[in-house]
Amino acid sequence: MKNAASFSLRLAVALAIALAIALTQYMLWRHFNLGIKSADVSLSIKGFSYNGYRHGENPNGGPHPSAQEIDEDFALLRTRTDSIRTYGIVDLPDMLPLAGKHDFQATAGIWIDDNDERNRREIEQLVEAANSMRQLERLIVGNEYIWRGGERALARTIAYLDEIRGRTNKPVSTAEQWHVWEKYPELANHVDFITVHIFPYHNGVPIDQAVKEVFTRYHAMVKLFPGKKVVIGEIGWPSMGPRQGAAVASPKNQARFVRAFLADPETPTLDYFLMEAFDQPWKVSSEVEGWAGPHWGMYYADRDRKEPKFSFEGPVEADPFWREKAIPSSIAAFPPMFLVAFLLMGWSVGGRVFLAVLIQLCVTTLVVGINVPVVYDSSFTPRDWYGLTAIIAATCLTVAVLLAHGFEFGEVLFKRRWQRRFMPLPPHAASEQPFVSIHLACYNEPPEMVIATIDSLAALDYANFEVLILDNNTRDERLWRPLEKRCAELGPRFRFFHLMNWPGFKAGALNYGLKVTDPRAEVVGVVDADYVVDPRWLASLVPHFDKGDVAVVQAPQAHRDWEAQPFRRMCNWEFDGFFRIGMHHRNERNALIQHGTMTLVRRLALEEVGGWSEWCICEDTELGLRLIEKGYDTRYVDHIFGRGLTPSDFAAIKSQRFRWAFGAIQILKAHLPKMLGKSTLNLAQRYHFLTGWFAWIADAMQLVFAFGSIFWTIGILHYPKIFSLPITTLAWPILGFMAFKAVLGPVLYRRTMACPWRDILGASILSVGLAHAIARGVFAGLFKKKGVFVVTPKGWKAKGAFAFLGPIREELGMLIALVLAIMALVWTRGMAELSSVEVIAWTDIVSQGVIGVQALGGGTEPLTWTEIVAKVITKGLADIETRLWIGILALQCIPYTASVACQIATYVPERRAVAPLSKPESRLLAAP
Repeated sequence: MKNAASFSLRLAVALAIALAIALTQYMLWRHFNLGIKSADVSLSIKGFSYNGYRHGENPNGGPHPSAQEIDEDFALLRTRTDSIRTYGIVDLPDMLPLAGKHDFQATAGIWIDDNDERNRREIEQLVEAANSMRQLERLIVGNEYIWRGGERALARTIAYLDEIRGRTNKPVSTAEQWHVWEKYPELANHVDFITVHIFPYHNGVPIDQAVKEVFTRYHAMVKLFPGKKVVIGEIGWPSMGPRQGAAVASPKNQARFVRAFLADPETPTLDYFLMEAFDQPWKVSSEVEGWAGPHWGMYYADRDRKEPKFSFEGPVEADPFWREKAIPSSIAAFPPMFLVAFLLMGWSVGGRVFLAVLIQLCVTTLVVGINVPVVYDSSFTPRDWYGLTAIIAATCLTVAVLLAHGFEFGEVLFKRRWQRRFMPLPPHAASEQPFVSIHLACYNEPPEMVIATIDSLAALDYANFEVLILDNNTRDERLWRPLEKRCAELGPRFRFFHLMNWPGFKAGALNYGLKVTDPRAEVVGVVDADYVVDPRWLASLVPHFDKGDVAVVQAPQAHRDWEAQPFRRMCNWEFDGFFRIGMHHRNERNALIQHGTMTLVRRLALEEVGGWSEWCICEDTELGLRLIEKGYDTRYVDHIFGRGLTPSDFAAIKSQRFRWAFGAIQILKAHLPKMLGKSTLNLAQRYHFLTGWFAWIADAMQLVFAFGSIFWTIGILHYPKIFSLPITTLAWPILGFMAFKAVLGPVLYRRTMACPWRDILGASILSVGLAHAIARGVFAGLFKKKGVFVVTPKGWKAKGAFAFLGPIREELGMLIALVLAIMALVWTRGMAELSSVEVIAWTDIVSQGVIGVQALGGGTEPLTWTEIVAKVITKGLADIETRLWIGILALQCIPYTASVACQIATYVPERRAVAPLSKPESRLLAAP
């Protein structure tokens, strides 16, 4: 009964947590999309501009809409209006007859350009239709042709207008933007009415002033051309598109503009055509309109949706698709949230809520990303699909890394107590101590450093052990002879082996050590050549092997002589974070990462799995995984029993991390079948060995993303209308996740270690600065079969004129490329925004630093170079899409900037005297 009640309580708590978070997520979507008040509209629309092209159709070469498709469109539009404006006849011969069938009053237009032959066909068919179809109310010859072609187009348009006016009795005009009519007022002498296009959006007018701008421009036309009827040939607002000054394209603003315009008391007196009936997907490739072009329609290009994009009554919702995002997000996140809340009963309720909220945020982000093609239905091209796929893939990887880190974070902060926390054990009596063979492999190491390690082993408080010094391929006798001599001085317990032309790197040397190990040995210990070992090491840890299934007992790596130099401080704390946090997390589920120093291995288990793997340059980690696959237990004892030296400089630690990343991918490739398929690994162990390298794979993807960002920026600079993938929807969550991850590490450091804030910052900089080296290691591991074991230098720095730049030349190159991309983007966008300003006079820049700038409206304003640059930068940063993309580029700069900072720290002189610091022991040891 008690167990049933406990189970019911667990179930109820888990359901409550998952339901509460899912419902809260939905209510937040609803709250932020309740809508704003806008004028209600009940009257019908005077007219629509109509282009019938659907997905996959294009006026530039076809295919073109069929008669059936046009007929369906007209049947839908007839419920809203009785007037339409068209743009061509030759490619759509059925359109005007179908307009008559649906009793539309049609303003028939033709497209004219520099193709005289095509123009002639359009003109002839227009004249024929005008003289035979009663439903044709007016004719429009050309659409913004003069705006595109200037004086040359003006002369051709006038000739066409005069010809057509002489061949038909229908009113004739041409359609141009308001400023073209102002520039060429003589054009009015060749038309029967004025057809003007008014777009506050293109003029950068904010939405709350847009309708006022329309009537200002309209009345200016009426005043400029008294006696001529003024028809607004196109008027509207896009639902998507780049920011134009203060004008923001959005579904909400499209609804606000159209409803405010239709509700104005003066609107019923106007002759106008809303731009436009349906979204036009083909316009996304237009160099003139860019990705705002497809989104002017009142209806989506997908004709399955028969209702307009927005309602003409009631509040205007900010995001009409919020339900399509909120509901699937809640449904998809509910099962994992429930499982987390149900299974992690060892966590506090707050911890389970934290992880469940993180899951909901991640799922919501992915659902939002998947919905981007729906939101941008009319403008998605194959190029955009490639870009979106890359961004979503990056988001998925970010989510995976974030959830893995979130689980680790939650376990450290919210778990009540560790289930598998192993401590040093009381030592055996000397007569009962198992025999231990300690193996020390070295290659080209400074002899004084190795002798210090040997001497520390000689002082071990343990009776039954031997030490094998395995010098691997060191050619310089000055390096290995002193080791041989010191071993001889210490007696038969210390045996020295000099191996020349020996294969297998460190693993090969250790395998040789197994062959010559004392037959009495039950445990094999491995120590790096730079470690000074605590005398209690063996006595405190060997008793763990009394339990027959224990194969590995691992003590943490730690360092000495790091306090006085900034780079060594960074290395110490960066290493220490993993052993204080990550190793506990993995040890909890017997998924230990074995390290090749301060480790003890049961000899029989080591021989059973075939010894050390010489094909893998991370032979220690690979061995630990094989032992776990065999069903053995591995234990982590978070007590420092030895301290080594930090890597000597940034180049050394880069080499080390490259090797680790390369080896990790080697291991992943070799063991993936057992991680995913049939094996003795349990679910938790599979999880750790798969996700344990997510962060490094994320570094590799970050490198890909950095290159992709640079190339995409080049596309934006050279083809701004084409390379304008709308990223706002995905950018904010990605930026938020990166910020969350940046906070995660420092919080864990403060929670688990007595680490000063400045050292937390230093460790974080080093961790980020190694991303490029790790990425290179990951890719090398993916595409190469064998790696070269490079010993991490511990006692010297590179010298020479270019020693500083050498280790970071690739990072500097990437940093410079990203900074130049940011500068070029800001400058190009700024100059584009200042396109309404014409430079008309250059003065003596050197002596005066002034240029003459004339606005289109008249007047000359002298500006200094500083003022010009400030204006360009201000304008260049005005667009939210540009700012977000610059933010993403800037984030890509962080790892490379951190690399430079690490290299600088390498060269900071060591302080002569510092106060002694306490050992960085884990706070976790004192946890209940």
